[in-house]
Amino acid sequence: MKKIIVTKNAPAAIGPYSQAIQAGNMLFASGQLGLVPESGEFAAQDVKGQTEQAFKNIHAVLAEAGYAIEDVVKVTVFLADMGDFGTVNEVYATQFKDTYPARSAVAVKTLPKNALVEIEIIAVK
Repeated sequence: MKKIIVTKNAPAAIGPYSQAIQAGNMLFASGQLGLVPESGEFAAQDVKGQTEQAFKNIHAVLAEAGYAIEDVVKVTVFLADMGDFGTVNEVYATQFKDTYPARSAVAVKTLPKNALVEIEIIAVK
């Protein structure tokens, strides 16, 4: 059985998808951009600010589903420019305590709304 997760504390989906789907003890969250939920605008024009906001949005989706950042087992980071990897990594490292989840990071040609970074997660309880 699957459950659709929706929160006003993260940006609404900008297409035909859900913010997250819970299936059993697993949570599959759609990619989050650095958009401020209330305005739909980017929190910043730089990759650091967008990454920080993307994680705020991830925390909001996790909380709505009853999960925490410690439950995240897999992260995929999409970058508009692989040259931003170091900056994203600095923000990323502050998000997790004790153990880091498995992760992939890939450069893509463009992201929705011309974002600089998009981050998706899978969590398990």
